[in-house]
Amino acid sequence: MRWRSGRRSRNIEDRRGVRTTRRAGVLKGGGLGAIIIALVAMYFGVDPTLLLQGMQGGQSTRPEVSSRPLSAAEKELTEFVSVVLADTEDTWHQLFKQMGRSYQEPKLVLFSGAVQSACGFAQAAMGPFYCPADQKVYIDLSFYNDLKHRHRAPGDFAQAYVIAHEVGHHIQTLLGISQKVHNAKRGLSKTQANALSVRQELQADCLAGVWANHADRARNVVEEGDIEEALNAATAIGDDRLQQQSQGRIVPESFTHGSSAQRVRWFKTGLQRGQFDSCNTFAATQL
Repeated sequence: MRWRSGRRSRNIEDRRGVRTTRRAGVLKGGGLGAIIIALVAMYFGVDPTLLLQGMQGGQSTRPEVSSRPLSAAEKELTEFVSVVLADTEDTWHQLFKQMGRSYQEPKLVLFSGAVQSACGFAQAAMGPFYCPADQKVYIDLSFYNDLKHRHRAPGDFAQAYVIAHEVGHHIQTLLGISQKVHNAKRGLSKTQANALSVRQELQADCLAGVWANHADRARNVVEEGDIEEALNAATAIGDDRLQQQSQGRIVPESFTHGSSAQRVRWFKTGLQRGQFDSCNTFAATQL
């Protein structure tokens, strides 16, 4: 990916020098406090376990500042994600203007190990996520090592796809799609709610493809092999692939993000058509 000459975003919030630790005594035993937190999570369309993670046994979190210097590789990766975020900003400013809207840029938070967001406490093992409550994307950049080695999806464009997917969730929040999905889940069974989540995630994949289309046409960022990297990443993190690796069997009714084939199909749809309207996964008869 041709990125070194790209614009850097001003919306990077680097918390890698801040380590979040647990403190006992605030939510002792869970109780009413935990219930309220779970309800807040559900209201914003966030998995309640994201908030309750790390609060078991009556624990809350507090930050501690670490002075560990960043390596040259870490600094370069920071530059990279800053350029990718800036590129998503340029793309979506243009597309929102075409829709007669104004684009509000999200923040991208870099953290190490664990982080406290407006959606609660999260650990790096949960992977990158978007929090609609504060409109921020969160990522521990060590995830890219997992993407490369554990999921066998290396490459800078694979890394860019991850960011573009999370920004896709920001687009859904700005357009009210996330709230509509949350409202639609009320009264549904777990399987039915999961099916809606899949459509929401596949739309974010499609929006990542829309970004790639416009970024390449406007700024010529795509190099040979880049698209294959993104498709490989989409394949690697499909629900069927992850379930097969973790539990040795596939349970489609428990999918929340979509199969590998579905994720690839919708990323390619956005990439090939380059239009927001092509990403209406909620109206699609076949995913």
